[in-house]
Amino acid sequence: MKMKIRKEDFLHLLFPPRCPLCDEVLFHSLFAQGELVCKKCRDKPEYVKEPVCSKCGKPLEDEREEYCYDCGRKTCEFVQGKALWAYKGIVKDSLYRFKYHNRQEYAEYYSLELIRVYGGWLRRCDIQAVVPIPLSKRRLRQRGFNQAELIARRIGEKMNIPVCCNLLLRIRDTKAQKELNDAERKNNLKRAFKTRTNKVQLDHILLIDDIYTTGSTMNEAAKELKQAGAEKIYCLSVSIGRGY
Repeated sequence: MKMKIRKEDFLHLLFPPRCPLCDEVLFHSLFAQGELVCKKCRDKPEYVKEPVCSKCGKPLEDEREEYCYDCGRKTCEFVQGKALWAYKGIVKDSLYRFKYHNRQEYAEYYSLELIRVYGGWLRRCDIQAVVPIPLSKRRLRQRGFNQAELIARRIGEKMNIPVCCNLLLRIRDTKAQKELNDAERKNNLKRAFKTRTNKVQLDHILLIDDIYTTGSTMNEAAKELKQAGAEKIYCLSVSIGRGY
């Protein structure tokens, strides 16, 4: 009796899945669904744990502190933010490959881990729509995809929440935030975003991005959505810097 081999099984042989943390090939059985991450990497990422900033979710050194340095000296336009991992080591390398080496498949693991850790929080926030932080047209052409959109679409699909990829537009081709100091980051993003519609008919929106640093990007995006009528904005990121 001949065994029928599916198209996806051939693709599995030609393009075997890779661990999103170390990028080594995952040797699964051809007809069996395996783990999305290898055993040696499973416990390597540093998950964000208390104490954290009560506003953006950055890890804090002192549990007596309520806010991180950045949130303590500015007005945040979003209600609360959460992040999965600290932006360092194996996570930093993974996100670099994700964005610049076209490892789009990593988005599946990122989204599953975000839901596993923060799915309950998202339900309590009563999120009505997921909105990825948009790229400029030039950067989208260069990269070929928006990394935040890949994660947002998977989260929306798995949690049955609408994903609005065109609600927020990036109308200015800003510089990379990592290349700027604090003052430059704030000015770099002024009026960088615009909603496609003048009136947003949503109350609770979740913004998605891959990396949260000072929060300038999330803050400007949240500000634009609120000005268009959204009531509460929440933020979720794959990784985040420390709050000191």
